[in-house]
Order: sequence, then structure tokens, then C-alpha cells
Amino acid sequence: MNYLSFVASASLFGSFILDAPDFLVVESPPLFLGIAGLWLRWWKNVKLIFNVSDLWPESAIELGIVKRDGLAARISYWLEKVCYQRAWLITGQSKSIVENIRGRFPGRPVFHLSNGVDTTVFSPDRRTETARALLGSDGQFIFVYAGLHGKAQGLIQILQAACTLKGDPRFRFVLIGDGPEKARLKKLVNEWGLLNVRFLDPMPHQKIPEILAAADAILVPLVGNITGAVPSKLYEAMAVGRPLIVVASGEGAQIVKEYRAGFTVEPNDINGLVESLRKLSEDGELAKVFGQNGRNTAVRNFDRREIFQRFTQFLTENGSSSAPVKPGQVDSLQTLCNGR
Repeated sequence: MNYLSFVASASLFGSFILDAPDFLVVESPPLFLGIAGLWLRWWKNVKLIFNVSDLWPESAIELGIVKRDGLAARISYWLEKVCYQRAWLITGQSKSIVENIRGRFPGRPVFHLSNGVDTTVFSPDRRTETARALLGSDGQFIFVYAGLHGKAQGLIQILQAACTLKGDPRFRFVLIGDGPEKARLKKLVNEWGLLNVRFLDPMPHQKIPEILAAADAILVPLVGNITGAVPSKLYEAMAVGRPLIVVASGEGAQIVKEYRAGFTVEPNDINGLVESLRKLSEDGELAKVFGQNGRNTAVRNFDRREIFQRFTQFLTENGSSSAPVKPGQVDSLQTLCNGR
């Protein structure tokens, strides 16, 4: 109902207040927002760019929120198909999302519009003593998670690792943010007597760079394999030059492995997670190398300004025509972008 109420208000206010733009960008999820996008595309006669950050309903099915053969899934797959077919351009947040859409909808124009990070804002230089004191003392090795406390993040894995390590005073885990799973997680911490775990309330976004830079390492967990998912916090963690421990499979883990920015662990492998936590805390030189590799990768490949520049270049070169973008036009620019 929350999603659908926004669909209604966006359609209403968009119809009568919004001046006709050159492009209308619609974010998915929520997939329902495609309804408003389709309506405004027709009403305003504009080019619809359908930006896919997560594959829905596929992700919801993999998380067990929706049954694959249920009515909700069938309606969602139909809406997804209509949105892709009516879009002037489909943009995908990850390479695996782009490949998935191209495989299921051959001939549709798809552009890899990666998530990224402002590497001038998220930087190792943002570390402050105040932020470090908020997280813990210099005598501890502090692992930080910052983000949504939801079902997809699988944060109970961090608590299970903390339980194994609770007898070692060197380790401290700080979880920053809020979400539907937070109350349950806090209850488990109390029941398990985890004095090495601390929860902090959500912080203003401008505070996050100094918090991440003050950590010794950053945790990026997922509950399991979610097709196409690459958490945006991955890029922020790399940009501040902190080593990562990514509990995930798929493209996010591949990025960390390829650029040697940290350790990767399969979801629900608690023993593997504990081993990685220990290795990182005991090998300061390796942690430094991981952090520097991550920083270099963020600057070179995932700087948001560069990503935006490439996308605006594409829109400038192809947006003057009302005709749909041809897949070959997208491929030629992708070749240019990959070579830069």
C-alpha cells in the first residue's frame, strides 16, 4: 500500500505539475513505480529510462518474499515485461543485471549504469579522532556495517561470528542504521550476551565518510545469492581505503576478488567468516594492501562523476531522436567506456 500510494501521487502530481522533460527516469524497485512511469511517458510524450537497481520480482522470489508460481509474481513479471518493452532505454546497476535483461529480452537497448561513489567525499582523509572514539578504542580491531538492517542483508551472520569471538577483547562490531530486522538483532545480542557488538542509530549521510574511514575494516553481508545485487556500500567502503569482508556471492564478491580489496566469504559460512576476521586483524600489512587496492579501484573505475559523464555523453549523442535506441548504439558506447 505504501508503494502504491506513491504510484498514485507521482502519477497525479506528475501529470499536472511536471513540465515535460527530455527524459523521465524511473527507479526499480519498487517495480510498481513503472505504472506511474508508463502513464507519464504517454501523457507527457517523453523518453522513458527504466533504471533497474535490483531485478524484481526475481530478487523478492529469491528472498522468499514472493512465491514464484504465485499471483503476485505473475503480475510482477507481466509489469516488468511491459516496462522493458515501452522504455526508450533500460539501465542496469550491475553487469549481471544487464546480462539478465539482455538474455530475457533480446533486442532491447540496455546500458550498464553502474553505482558509484564520490571519491572526494568518501576518502581516507575523512578519518577523525571523534569518529574513532565513537566506534571504540585504538586497542580494538573495529568492524563496521553501515546500512539497512533488513532481511536481504543477513546481519545475523555478523552476530554469529561475534558470538564465536566474544571471548577475545580485540574484536568489536559496530552496526549503524535501522530497518525491520534491527529489533530482532538487538534482542539476540542481549540473549547471547554479546558485549563486543554495538548498535548505533542512523546518521546523516555527510557523517558516514568519517565513520567508515575510522573503521579498521568494513563488512558487506548478504543473506544469500541475489541475482544482480551489488550493494552500493561496497563502493563507499573501497573509496575510504578500508579493507572489506564481503559475505556474498555473485558480482559484488567478484569485484572484491578481482581487485584484491578484501576477503570474500560464502553466505552462511560462519567458520569462514570468523577465519577472515581473524586473518585481517592479525595481518596489518595485508589489511593496508587491501585498503589501498580498494581506494585505487574506486577512483579508477567507480567514480560517480566519471560514470555520470559517460551516461550524459550517451544521452547527448542519442537523445535527440524520438526513435528507440538501437542495441548497437549502446554496445559501441560501452566499448568506449570500458576502454577509458
